[in-house]
Amino acid sequence: MAISVLKIALATTSVATMLFASAGQAFAMSPFQASYQFSYNGKNMGSATRTLSQTGNNWNYVFSAKAGGIASASETSRFTFINGKIGSSSFSRTSKILVHNNTMNIRFNPSSKIISTKKDDKSRSFAWQAGVLDELNAELQLREDLKAGGLKSSYLIADAKEVEARRFIKQGTEKVSTQYGTFDTVKVILKPNKPNRSTIFWLAPKLDYLPVKVTHQDGNTSYGLSLTGYKGKVN
Repeated sequence: MAISVLKIALATTSVATMLFASAGQAFAMSPFQASYQFSYNGKNMGSATRTLSQTGNNWNYVFSAKAGGIASASETSRFTFINGKIGSSSFSRTSKILVHNNTMNIRFNPSSKIISTKKDDKSRSFAWQAGVLDELNAELQLREDLKAGGLKSSYLIADAKEVEARRFIKQGTEKVSTQYGTFDTVKVILKPNKPNRSTIFWLAPKLDYLPVKVTHQDGNTSYGLSLTGYKGKVN
């Protein structure tokens, strides 16, 4: 059960938790930290945090999750941010379940026109494509685009096996209650590329479109993230 919870915590990472704020220019990001509780089939199973930090124009976004003493996972995205666009540099993921460890790394190399990936002992490479994101910083670009006026028709996202175009669809507004408070939100659905799967995000404009709630349905199994704490700018 802990394994499944960590998988969804990582899976929903592609758009689930972060803060953008105005810092002297329109649609600029600023550092923040948010905490979440995640659940499995309606039962609370663990906690997760997301932290955005900045050094000059180099940004780090870190996600970490724990399910008791049984399992843990973390992801780190490094990127630049220029004129409202994210430039991916690298992505890494580690997970530990009991005594089993797994790793995954992605290197974005625009000068050599190559995207290199390695999952455990399996290495791959793909042709470079402009605007390619990773599963963690994609949520940042998504939210910047929402603030700028609307979503793109699709987003190129690299994982260990491929570069894939994914679609996010805005579906109205909804009020959502969390441990941290009640928020008016914009509801966004990740259009599934496989049957019997769906992921929904509730983004709060008051927190610069921070996801305050995420749900994922995979057949008869459901997972969720719900905001429990936040440090950053409030509009």
